[in-house]
Amino acid sequence: PDVIIEAEFDDNDAEHGQDHLQDVLTDDIKKLSLDTGEKAKAFGISGVHGAKQDDGHKVNDPRLLPDTFLQKTAKVVYILEKKHSRASTGFIKLLVDKNSELFKRCAMFSPVDHRVPRAYVSLADCPPDFVTRPEDYSNMLFICRIVDWKEDSNFATGQLAKSLGQAGEIEPETEGILTEYGVDFSDFPQEALECLPQSLPWVISPGELAKRRDLR
Repeated sequence: PDVIIEAEFDDNDAEHGQDHLQDVLTDDIKKLSLDTGEKAKAFGISGVHGAKQDDGHKVNDPRLLPDTFLQKTAKVVYILEKKHSRASTGFIKLLVDKNSELFKRCAMFSPVDHRVPRAYVSLADCPPDFVTRPEDYSNMLFICRIVDWKEDSNFATGQLAKSLGQAGEIEPETEGILTEYGVDFSDFPQEALECLPQSLPWVISPGELAKRRDLR
């Protein structure tokens, strides 16, 4: 009676109905009772079910429980490396509470990737007519970079980097993805261009074409 059991089931269990789940749970309770009784004998404890020790306290030893009923827990102790670029694509919108002090200073950035938290962005970074015409930007993609996230806040603090364009178009969507993953898609520097053949128009020689696989 002092043991809480968490039942684990999948879609196959759900198809058999509630009666099947009740039978499975009952079997688990019986199995647990036998297992805890045997482990109690191994540790020299008698009367596990509802039993009390001489000092009047109930026996509460997790070692008596089968491993399948124990929930593993852990704690993050150190951030070894920050893998995310802290940049994300998404949409901006006005805050819901128009009477709040934040409404006068910040807007809400909602990232497309739901793994990234929503962030407050300064209205100074938003387009000049965003406050008066927010509907014009409801389908406009923006790049936002997270700069801070306080422990006592549900939302991060971000800074708008640039406007990409309309959502759903190939070029803005592609630029957003490349920026999120930190891919450098800027123009090649002159030093790199000088490594290419300078006698233009340059063509592949027939000898090279003969031994290459043509993917044009």
